[in-house]
Amino acid sequence: MAADFPPDDADDGLVAKARPGDNAEPLSISEISNILKRTVEDRFGFVRLRGELSGVKRAASGHLYASLKDEKAVIDAVMWRGNTQRLPFQPEDGLEVVASGKLTTYPGRSKYQIVIERMELAGEGALLALLEKTRARLAAEGLFDEGRKRRLPFLPRTIGVVTSPTGAVIRDILHRLADRFPSRVVVWPVLVQGQGAAEQVATAVRGFSAMPQGHADRPDLVIVARGGGSIEDLWSFNEEQVVRAIAECSIPTISAVGHETDTTLADFAADRRAPTPTAAAEIAVPVRAELAATLTDFEARTKRAILRPVQLGRERLEARADRLPQPDALLQPQGQRLDDLATRLGHGLRERAARARERLQSDRARLNAPLLKSRLSQAQERLAATARLMVSLDPDNVLKRGYVRVVGPDGTLTDRAEAAKHPALTLKFRDGDLAVSTGDAPPPAPKRKPAPRPKAKGTPPAQDDLFG
Repeated sequence: MAADFPPDDADDGLVAKARPGDNAEPLSISEISNILKRTVEDRFGFVRLRGELSGVKRAASGHLYASLKDEKAVIDAVMWRGNTQRLPFQPEDGLEVVASGKLTTYPGRSKYQIVIERMELAGEGALLALLEKTRARLAAEGLFDEGRKRRLPFLPRTIGVVTSPTGAVIRDILHRLADRFPSRVVVWPVLVQGQGAAEQVATAVRGFSAMPQGHADRPDLVIVARGGGSIEDLWSFNEEQVVRAIAECSIPTISAVGHETDTTLADFAADRRAPTPTAAAEIAVPVRAELAATLTDFEARTKRAILRPVQLGRERLEARADRLPQPDALLQPQGQRLDDLATRLGHGLRERAARARERLQSDRARLNAPLLKSRLSQAQERLAATARLMVSLDPDNVLKRGYVRVVGPDGTLTDRAEAAKHPALTLKFRDGDLAVSTGDAPPPAPKRKPAPRPKAKGTPPAQDDLFG
């Protein structure tokens, strides 16, 4: 209700006084601020504003503070922590958004502002602009450099898959792996779209990366996969936390998000991009049949490489053997020479035999029978004279005439002094020996001839000794 003001000619007092008929009590600043707050909130309990974000900052409490502006006006905005956690994107300066919430006032600064409950990008163009800004910022940090990307393992024993456990993607991957090279697959189930999907994907990738070496479930390769969709459906894989988790993963990764024409920031951060999840399975493992064929080919090539020197050596040996003369050709001159020598030997032997025959005939002609008889008679006479001389010189022949031959240990003795040196002597008589002693010692017993052995009946008489 409007108050009645005093007339202009009334005296202005120094102290405020109640005037007659005035029922408008003065309001405090807090009271008018609360009245304005209720009025604004009642009138603008729900509004949707479109504008460009400016001065975006997050407080330690998790609340988001920013401004929405267009060409002519600016309005402050605040978004409480519970709502910021559900944002599907990271607010940045310059993004055009549509904010839904309610208008209110902030008495502390006499400002009005919008309390945002929901914030969306203002069209696909704004989404692409955010994507490009995020890509440029992360690329400047080196997350997309080709030099940091690693080679994929040739034949991973365990493959980790980060995807939805109920979609067609995991079935396609498992089916393709079974066709090419059956492998052990560990699935980390996550949401691939909507609120909380980015957090789950980042947590799964970091979870695989954090597994210690030697852990039974630690994969040799990680596949981050999702089927195709719109840019909004795939937005979780453009989130910074997902990109950083993939870039920091200690295990080689393959990004298989969307179809061939879909591209996300996860594709740039991964070590390898696959156009489809099925293609990721094909990249992850080779074809077992092709490996077997390759091994067979390597085995054959190895055998050929081993046998090639032997084959070359055999060929060289055969070539050199062909250049050698034949054994018959080598032996023919020697055989001819042998034949020549054999012929010459036969002729020589015949010639020598002929010459010897001629000499024999010549000597035979010179031989004379009377001459030979004369020479034989002379030889017989010389032999008879020698025999007579031997008989006359035999010392035992004189024993028949009464002589005795004294024999000592060393033979026949002729001197008395020599005989006296021996204690025993032997006297040889015509009819036997007699042992005698030259001193006091008894003479040795005479040696007796052994009695002749009786001849066995039918034994022929022994041959006479020519020297007995």
